[in-house]
Amino acid sequence: MGYDKSEKAQMEFGEGKTLARINKGKLHFEIIVDLKDAIKVRKGESDYLIIEGDTIFTNAKRGDRASKDDLEISFGTADISEIGKIIVKKGEILVDQEHRSAEQEKRFKQVVEFLATNAIDPQTKNPITPERIKSALEQAKVNIKPTSIDGQMKDILEELSKVIPIKIETKKVKIIIPAMHTGQAYGVITQYKENENWMPDGSLEVIVNVPAGAIMDFYDRLNSVTHGSALTEDVE
Repeated sequence: MGYDKSEKAQMEFGEGKTLARINKGKLHFEIIVDLKDAIKVRKGESDYLIIEGDTIFTNAKRGDRASKDDLEISFGTADISEIGKIIVKKGEILVDQEHRSAEQEKRFKQVVEFLATNAIDPQTKNPITPERIKSALEQAKVNIKPTSIDGQMKDILEELSKVIPIKIETKKVKIIIPAMHTGQAYGVITQYKENENWMPDGSLEVIVNVPAGAIMDFYDRLNSVTHGSALTEDVE
């Protein structure tokens, strides 16, 4: 039977182990790590990472080790642990087909749950059942990418609308954020903002359009970074 690159890595480096790699200019670096640990570090869920042999390679299969000078030039440090985390977070992790399939299924379920909570049939104004959404996603052959669901929802809706009438039900809100909290709050509002107006005192007035099913979570995050000082008003 044939193997993809990740499956070959599993065979060569041991069960559960895989290769993480990165290019820095003309230089190439590789490490051997536990697949599950590497994925958790990549997602920011853990800081635990054991690098096999405590070694950074230029070619792990041949056993070619990277020189200290190349590490310092490319990463600004020769600390193996720190470099390993950089490679895992910013480089490429080879994953097997089982993991890819599980991640794809997880993203599919996230899209279905999001749409079942936030979408309506614009013709009837009724919610759309998860079963109908699943069927439409399959019929439209929607490609769900390994990126944030929010960031690709516009493209997903465009594809789905060719199969079923669908619209995201949203809530429009005007928010005034005090100057001292605009930096942190901007990260919360940026994906939903329709327009913004910076005031002379440094405060920010912004109009956001948030999916109805996500509005309570949005308010929680906004209140957390502004300590409840942001003023909100529903916009009709």
